[in-house]
Amino acid sequence: MPLLGVDRTTLRRIHAGRRLFMETLTGRWIISFFYVEVAFAGALLVLAFLFVEETSYKRNTPNFSPTPSVVGEKKVFSQDDVEKEKVPVGQVEVQTLVPPRRSFLSTLKPWSAIDRDEEFFMTIARSFTYFLVPSVLWVVTSFGIYIGLGALVFNFTFPLKIVEAPYNWSAQNAGLIAVANIIGYGLAVPFTFTSDRLAAHLTKRNGGIREAEMRLGVLIPAAIIAPCGLVVYGLTAQRNLHWVGYFAGVVMVDWGSYFFFTFTLAYAIDSYTANTSEMLIAMCVGKQLISFAFGIYVLDWVFESGYAVIIAGIFCGVLFANNLVLVPFMVFGKRIRVFYANTWLARMHKRTVKQVMAH
Repeated sequence: MPLLGVDRTTLRRIHAGRRLFMETLTGRWIISFFYVEVAFAGALLVLAFLFVEETSYKRNTPNFSPTPSVVGEKKVFSQDDVEKEKVPVGQVEVQTLVPPRRSFLSTLKPWSAIDRDEEFFMTIARSFTYFLVPSVLWVVTSFGIYIGLGALVFNFTFPLKIVEAPYNWSAQNAGLIAVANIIGYGLAVPFTFTSDRLAAHLTKRNGGIREAEMRLGVLIPAAIIAPCGLVVYGLTAQRNLHWVGYFAGVVMVDWGSYFFFTFTLAYAIDSYTANTSEMLIAMCVGKQLISFAFGIYVLDWVFESGYAVIIAGIFCGVLFANNLVLVPFMVFGKRIRVFYANTWLARMHKRTVKQVMAH
């Protein structure tokens, strides 16, 4: 909170001094971090080059069709034979011709053929139209907010608080907040199966018909616990409470974020199974913008208004509002999907997409 009885010039000097201290304190950490980051990125690049195959090429089916052969009392036809001769499917066994797999060396080529069936700029434009789809936009905001909190807000504010009185931790221990991240996500991992289990149960009750919204019920506890974690963290920082409060707040937020990271994306893909790659492009761009907005001025905001107001108040309110969107999707999600299937957006996708990229 602003210091009472201190003029604005002095207050700005205090803030500038604290910022300089923070920058000095974290300078060598940032350098070390980027050394480690570059090492992991380089290793990932090598592994991806060797083992992640480029699949954007046309697998042309062989032109020849084998002569129909007799197996027992059935004739075995190729798929082309069935389509051309209109053979009753119940009387034949269809033999699918699988194109030969490429050699390992051919998969290492850093380029692939150009897909001339797709329009370059239209493919880019279609990706950004997914921002108009409510479920995709919800994924974008969920990812952006939780990444902004975990990667920026907590990592910026905790080292600043923990090295000062009354805690007086050493600079080497200021990064131990990462332990809370491990605990939070570790406690959430055992519940990964809950979404599919709930969806399977509701599918059975619905006569075997699966709907995308059936997996959303497991998000209800996370929608409440994560904002409560921000309250715990913000009040701990504001009132200089026991350091356990920082860890408890981060654990609660990370526990909830695991559910939203995992199941909001699964819901969006269940809702729109075609052209998933274009949807993921929109998600990646949007979440980075939102997370950047959360962290760019966080230190200025907390110095000016206090940890309780910014973290336990504003950030908590934004996160809780985002989480409450869960309720409209649970109740009206199917109607929203039906509505969007008849809009100009759906017609534009149907008209411009040459090849459906399903997951």
